[in-house]
Amino acid sequence: MKGTKALIDGVQQLKAVEEQFQTVQILNEEGEVVNPDLMPDLTDEQLKELMSRMVYTRVLDQRSISLNRQGRLGFYAPTAGQEASQLASHYALEKEDFILPGYRDVPQMIWHGVPLWQAFLWSRGHFQGGQMPEGVNVFPPQIIIGAQYIQCAGVALGMKKRGVKAVAITYTGDGGASQGDVYEGMNFAGAYQAPAIFVVQNNRFAISTPVEKQSAAKTIAQKAVAAGIPGIQVDGMDPLAVYAATRTARERAINGEGPTLIETLTFRYGPHTMAGDDPTRYRTKDLENEWEKKDPIVRFRKFLEAKGIWNEEEENKVIEQAKEEIKEGIKIADGAPKQQVTDLMNIMFEKMPFNLAEQFEIYKEKESK
Repeated sequence: MKGTKALIDGVQQLKAVEEQFQTVQILNEEGEVVNPDLMPDLTDEQLKELMSRMVYTRVLDQRSISLNRQGRLGFYAPTAGQEASQLASHYALEKEDFILPGYRDVPQMIWHGVPLWQAFLWSRGHFQGGQMPEGVNVFPPQIIIGAQYIQCAGVALGMKKRGVKAVAITYTGDGGASQGDVYEGMNFAGAYQAPAIFVVQNNRFAISTPVEKQSAAKTIAQKAVAAGIPGIQVDGMDPLAVYAATRTARERAINGEGPTLIETLTFRYGPHTMAGDDPTRYRTKDLENEWEKKDPIVRFRKFLEAKGIWNEEEENKVIEQAKEEIKEGIKIADGAPKQQVTDLMNIMFEKMPFNLAEQFEIYKEKESK
């Protein structure tokens, strides 16, 4: 109204929020430490182990793409480019923590204890692929976009009620952050101060939709404000920044300070999935070249080589180990019993309903022939 003070200064209000979410970085693209005060307390052996996991996972991704093209895997979502985001966040966890992955988060599952052969069976849609080993705190990957956030809030609240000093962590992409389930999960966990860590891996494209069209918010991290929880945006190609953010979030959670939202700025070098997506239709070559220069493995390699604790020989050992273990894993998966309809019926109910019991006998007879 003319002559009166504006009720809302929208520009200033948003600016005040956005200014709180600057990207945190420890290693720059040349592998140089630019924020020494934020350096996590990791030994040389721990740094080498994290690098080994990243290299191993890059090989696993390359081999999985090849197996998919050969028809030996089913659904597969490439991970190259997101190793720092995935593996450094996982490296900050403990064995007792619970992982609720999205469909691109198979690497975290494997490093948490799920055998390679089982991950391959999950890709093929085999029921054994979803039967997590005893003592491995992992849910099967969630296909419904964002649903894992609600599950994570529930698991985290259960841990709190039982007095377990552990956290539940979940992952989604920038597209997932547009789903109602994501906000609902964060809001619920925030209301009950549940020990949850919510990770949004912002790889800039929800399949083909750029993040700028997903939301008017300048960052995804600032969406934490509406849920009443802290949020942080980190350079997702910087393993040290991702590790430090996740470790801090975990310490907050187990100390009773509630959940945290972590946005990792990252990039997938391959397609969204191997099911026909063509990234050249929606990404420019200039953009891809820009992000290739930020490769998390190249960056971390430079850092470790400068410290004198990594070299080509070390890396080649990891590559060869990965190739051998992947070969053995796919061999075991190939030897799994053929999945039958009666198998699915048997594992679905504790006591089979009468109508399914009738169908069970029909399928049992068919399968015996």
